[in-house]
Amino acid sequence: MNILEHRALRGPNYYSRYPAIFMRLDIGELEEKPSDTVPGIVERLTALLPTLQEHRCSVGRPGGFLERLERGTWAGHVVEHVAIELQNLIGFSVGYGKSIDSYEPGIYNVVYRYRDEACGLAAGVEAVNLVERLFAGEAIDMPAIIDRLRQVRDAHMLGPSTAAIVNAANQRGIPHTRLSEENSYIQFGHGHRQQRIQATVTGRTDLIGFGIADDKEWTKQVLGDAGIPVPRGRVCDSFDEALDAVHDIGYPVAVKPVIGNHGRGVSTNIEDDHSLCDAFEIAAHRNPSVIVEQYIRGEDHRLLVIDGKLVAAARRRPAHVVGDGVATLQALVDAENRDPRRGIGHENLLTQIQLDEQSLRLIDQQNLTLQSVISAGEMVFLKPTANLSTGGTATDVTDDVHPEVRYVAERIARLVGLDIIGIDLLAETLTRPLEEQSAAVVEVNAGPGFRMHLSPTHGEGRDVGRPVIDMLFPDGESTGRIPIAAITGTNGKTTTVRLLSHLLRQAGRNVGMACTGTIEVDNHVILRGDYSGPQAAAIVLREPTVECAVLEVARGGIMRRGLGFDECDVGVLLNIASDHLGEHDIHTLDELARCKTVVIDAVRQGGTAVLNADDPRVLAGQEWARGDIIFFTLDPDSRPVRRHVRDQGVAFTVHNERIVMRQGHVEAEVIPVVDVPITFEGHARFNVANALAASAAAYALGLSIADIQRGLQTFHPTPGQNPGRTNLIDANGMKVLIDYGHNVPALEALSELVGCIPARRRISVASAPGNRRDEDLFTLGILLARMHDVVFIYETDARGRAPGDAARLLRDGAESVPGACRVEIILEESQAVDRAFDEAGEGDLLVLLIDDVEGAIERLKGRRFSPPAANAPTDASP
Repeated sequence: MNILEHRALRGPNYYSRYPAIFMRLDIGELEEKPSDTVPGIVERLTALLPTLQEHRCSVGRPGGFLERLERGTWAGHVVEHVAIELQNLIGFSVGYGKSIDSYEPGIYNVVYRYRDEACGLAAGVEAVNLVERLFAGEAIDMPAIIDRLRQVRDAHMLGPSTAAIVNAANQRGIPHTRLSEENSYIQFGHGHRQQRIQATVTGRTDLIGFGIADDKEWTKQVLGDAGIPVPRGRVCDSFDEALDAVHDIGYPVAVKPVIGNHGRGVSTNIEDDHSLCDAFEIAAHRNPSVIVEQYIRGEDHRLLVIDGKLVAAARRRPAHVVGDGVATLQALVDAENRDPRRGIGHENLLTQIQLDEQSLRLIDQQNLTLQSVISAGEMVFLKPTANLSTGGTATDVTDDVHPEVRYVAERIARLVGLDIIGIDLLAETLTRPLEEQSAAVVEVNAGPGFRMHLSPTHGEGRDVGRPVIDMLFPDGESTGRIPIAAITGTNGKTTTVRLLSHLLRQAGRNVGMACTGTIEVDNHVILRGDYSGPQAAAIVLREPTVECAVLEVARGGIMRRGLGFDECDVGVLLNIASDHLGEHDIHTLDELARCKTVVIDAVRQGGTAVLNADDPRVLAGQEWARGDIIFFTLDPDSRPVRRHVRDQGVAFTVHNERIVMRQGHVEAEVIPVVDVPITFEGHARFNVANALAASAAAYALGLSIADIQRGLQTFHPTPGQNPGRTNLIDANGMKVLIDYGHNVPALEALSELVGCIPARRRISVASAPGNRRDEDLFTLGILLARMHDVVFIYETDARGRAPGDAARLLRDGAESVPGACRVEIILEESQAVDRAFDEAGEGDLLVLLIDDVEGAIERLKGRRFSPPAANAPTDASP
């Protein structure tokens, strides 16, 4: 078998409303070998993956997939189910999948859900290898497969602290985006409502407070000055200074680097000069400045304060073992590390105990060696600090915190100035006030770990991720989302996106807009290029000032990566027409329609789908639409629209050459069509439809009729406001119409406008991408010839064809039309435009269907055109 394509669909897509992995799989000779021809395949696969018994498949009951396997199914279908179950076995609960025949024999489109993208992709690769071996009767090393997948999981998974915050956000319906794979940098929400964290540090974390927490001496000064008990100590830059400090403080002492975390470089209970020397060297290796301070006897406690409130407390004990009177210390450590709860780093509830220099020193201080047999019940500590990251254990004591201790903890958070703070407190107990016992705050932590509170070794786990989310999004109903309008269709997408963005800006919204051409934030271009896919959506939704997102959604982006967002407030479906058929296994208009309906299927509950009631396939697609429906139509007497309006649905249409909004018995006039500049006094009927669509979307987003009217009358078909879309320019007695009509439906719509512009001759510069079908290119050439007197054909993107092939098909179509149209091929766009400039004269209409709009306009400036020859004929069209 051969994987031809393999990628993650990161949002609603053609196959699923949820993120999924897409695999285009060539099963090769296995096309002739369904599962019922492989003896013992059910028994063997069940032995490898017993949990496949839970897969219902199309049968609809547990064991359904195994029944299909027994009756006979193809390898691609088996890969789907194995890829799903492999993810379940490494801790990701997924269940959805489908396998679809392609138009090519032996090639299948395999789709399955994922939770973690890297693991989903890796599971697919492992599944193909496993199924290939299964059908061939070869040995399969299942433990090795699971181990490889776990390695992928561990390399990409979030740590438990960040994961707890993400889980809390998911429960609130707050979207999150991982902004970096290398660290736990997460964005919650969108646009101006977003909040960001890195591990457990938030975008609100005070920089000064972070600095105080990072500097242990500064921490002691701030807390000590406020009357909080802290150990007496001194910062030392040499061992001699450390000796002087000890003479002042007295043994026992603790030694630690001024700046550090996770207990690294910390030594405690130092009772002699020799041990002090060793401890000083260990700490100085971390930081040249070393703190020598009073050693406080007592249990190690961690108090977690979030948003000024104590939310959890834990008693921690350093890594240790308990003797049984038989085993050596080394054997006890080895046995402890075999505890399935212990893993590497933060992957499990507990961390494996690694014996290092400090461990060996502590063992020696207890007059033991690794070969000593430890008495039954005797506890041997192996680390100087109680950090879980070095193998320590934790017991939840949140319910035992005395009110006075709680007050002290919350006061410390205010004094240091941190929104999330971990306070390390040495105390005999938390059940009594600190002044009644031996107690001191030894350290505070910015960005503290949550693991000990989420899953303590003993006691009740605490959901400490929730208070973080409640702090970042204090309104319990807030999801951090901004309104998203997603617009798709075969033609008119860019104009509708730009017009809707203009309507929103005129109403005072800060808009992030992405379309074919640019990404713009509040009318400022931040990126140029084709941004009609999911990458553009991600860029817009990351912008911290955006209040509303308007996104063009092209078919290619849906098929390649999905939408790039999970839901939208408004989904607009403009039209369905033949274009790019044959790509991504979309061969028919019905398949294309299903692809485009992904946008309206992604509308959130309470949102709105805006549909073109004049397009039969769009109208039929309303079965996929979620939320409310608003129709737009050029036919005010449309029967489906009348019925919709009668049932109190909203529709935008044209009545007596006025754009109106109808609902029930109400008809509200928006604006005369003649006052909408992009309609060219109503001659550009396609732009009348685009204006209706944008008006309906704006209305769904809360704009008033007056807002819509003001926006429609101030949006002009100029290169500044709508570059490359029906830009009509007067140039020294000649008119230039610039548009992006690169497919048959677009040219058919444009031809009506071109015919309405008076001209002596109509001259065009045109092309089409090579990924159109031969018949589409040929038909495009026919239309060009019918519309123009002279056509210059160029070619910018062969897209898999031989150079010049697409241009020749266009020419052949144009030359098949009887008449006087002259056709020339000039492959370079700029040269074709210059040739048209040389050809054109006063009174001509030059129609530029080009990509480089700015370049053509720049060359047009200051250009003089020759007057028409004497007695030259003119077109008297109105």
